[in-house]
Amino acid sequence: MRWHAEACPCCAEPEDAVRRTFLRAALAGTALACTAAPVFATGASTRSVRIRRVQTGESFEGIYWRDGRYDREALRRLDVVFRDPSMDEVTPMDPRLFDVLNTVARVVGSDEHFEVISGYRAPETNASRAQQSRRVSRVSLHMSGMAADVRLPGRNSLEIARVAADMQLGGVGLYRRDGFIHLDCGPARRW
Repeated sequence: MRWHAEACPCCAEPEDAVRRTFLRAALAGTALACTAAPVFATGASTRSVRIRRVQTGESFEGIYWRDGRYDREALRRLDVVFRDPSMDEVTPMDPRLFDVLNTVARVVGSDEHFEVISGYRAPETNASRAQQSRRVSRVSLHMSGMAADVRLPGRNSLEIARVAADMQLGGVGLYRRDGFIHLDCGPARRW
């Protein structure tokens, strides 16, 4: 298994592009922090997720945040489950993605495992998928560990997408024909 040391593949870009990417990310993070704070400020001392990776059958069920901080060991385990299985490459996932998943599951009242169809994507994997489909962004947040394509068994993907979009915690994409939704912790938007 390869461990990707950096959270963002943008670091290999020219300096001006990196600076622009950083500024966009900082602005998006500030906007997200302003919209997400009330939803996450529930007074709960723990946050948990239930995840099952479709391709590998691996799963995580447990607490990833307790007493005001993220649990590093839980995040490392989640990074492995969310890795790019085609490249067997692991990257640090943005823990705010797990906050989005936790909040969506709580609001829709589900205690089922999220089935993860796609988590982190190595740039090579994303480029290959983008060549196969116009629906795959060439600058996908999957490459930065900030996005996941998921479904909840027994739940309507349209219902979940509407709930997530109404909360405005990040990006929400509905892929009704494929039966999953895209959730990310980037700027609030929908498609």
